[in-house]
Amino acid sequence: QVQLVESGGGLVQAGGSLRLSCVASGRTFDWNTMGWFRQPPGTEREFVAAVSSSGVFTSYADSVKGRFTISRDNAKNTVFLQMNSLKLEDTAKYYCGSAGRWPPRSSDFNSWGQGTQVTVSP
Repeated sequence: QVQLVESGGGLVQAGGSLRLSCVASGRTFDWNTMGWFRQPPGTEREFVAAVSSSGVFTSYADSVKGRFTISRDNAKNTVFLQMNSLKLEDTAKYYCGSAGRWPPRSSDFNSWGQGTQVTVSP
């Protein structure tokens, strides 16, 4: 099973940018679909973006299309989430997860990291 560690969260003003990273341990990283999810306070975890094992295919939630970009570096066992034009409603704890198929269903993701907090201020 892949172990994941997220980083890069923080406090940013609306309109600003952040880049999240997720480093994976395990020799099967480049076989897995990787994804980012988020959990705003008091709500359930929701899908943000996913990238195929090769990095060629991506998928985004409608709420982040055109603002967020997911990418991966298989040589460094790392997946990234570049977040631009941040909005107040992007405030959440962000998690990365891995899945064994493409395209993935939300239920396919497992091996969650501990998450990284993103807070967008006015």
